[in-house]
Amino acid sequence: MAATTQRELVGEYFAGFRDSDHPRILATLTEDVEWMIHGHRSTRGKAEFDGEIENPAFTGSPELDVQRVLEDGPVVVTTGEGRGVSVEHGPFRFAFNDLFTFRDGLITRVGSYLVPLT
Repeated sequence: MAATTQRELVGEYFAGFRDSDHPRILATLTEDVEWMIHGHRSTRGKAEFDGEIENPAFTGSPELDVQRVLEDGPVVVTTGEGRGVSVEHGPFRFAFNDLFTFRDGLITRVGSYLVPLT
């Protein structure tokens, strides 16, 4: 991975999700990474994070359109819209806001806010 800036690393993270590329995503994370999917669940550590990358409640890879990226010190904030397919309910759209906190050049915490769109 040639990414060096925090923004580039976040770009790698999203590219990995678009392709369901587990090693690509995991390479952007610290070993003790936390993922808070507010209102749904949280994970701690790479193994739990890896288990949530392709949640069995969904099929295929998500479409993710990052619309804004803001950076302030060790934090990168993204907003955008996405599409996915739920096993139970079929296709759906959502807006997202992710807050990435960095430590030693890697993502150590992700706070995800997801809002369903009609």
